[in-house]
Amino acid sequence: MIRRIAVVIAFVALVAQAFGQETSTTTTKRKGHPDIPGNFTLELGVNRASGAPDNFSLGLWGSRTVNIYYQYDIRILKSGFSFIPGIGLSMERFKFKNEYTLAYNADSVFMVSPATAGYSNLKKSMLITNYVEVPLELCFRTNPEDPARSFRISIGGRVGYMFDSFAKIKYKEDGEVKKLKDKQDFGLNKFRYGVFGKIGVGNFSVFGYANMTDLFKDGLSQNRQPVDFSTFTVGISLSSF
Repeated sequence: MIRRIAVVIAFVALVAQAFGQETSTTTTKRKGHPDIPGNFTLELGVNRASGAPDNFSLGLWGSRTVNIYYQYDIRILKSGFSFIPGIGLSMERFKFKNEYTLAYNADSVFMVSPATAGYSNLKKSMLITNYVEVPLELCFRTNPEDPARSFRISIGGRVGYMFDSFAKIKYKEDGEVKKLKDKQDFGLNKFRYGVFGKIGVGNFSVFGYANMTDLFKDGLSQNRQPVDFSTFTVGISLSSF
């Protein structure tokens, strides 16, 4: 699946390159901006849960996001505004601080303690979700002729589809460290959408992203009652020009 998505991203980049070559004779080359169609953006962030049950407790550094997008900057007339569509991957990790792990049956999704799950010496418990995403961004630059040295601020939204999810458990048994991958969807929402904002200078920005959809389709069970909650991410963004 990841290989197929990479092919799609490469195809989009080639199409954008052809378009850029066709229009290069009628556009002015930006100062400090190499003649590259579009750019690649790398985002690194930490994930938090808003309104989650107490046993869905996340560690700070282990709960992280890595986003990789190909984006194409479309300047709006001669203004400082640009519309920036893109496509890419969002890879999220949720590390449970209390070492609880997810369990899933026909009725609900719930958290269970290491002892209940049968792991007497649990070292790490994580939920991993991977998405293919389409970010759409409206950006304002104070100096659009020289974006590498321009202050920028942007808002936008993302739409994503979860193509992979699994729980990852690391535990010790009989003196041996073992790893277990439980690959299923755990009642997670396959589709999601959210909003984000960025502020920065040149190719460096800080960003915040908030999911507008719940992480689980029918909530996470606590005391036999489903609890709906969403997640958000804050981090840094690095773009090539």
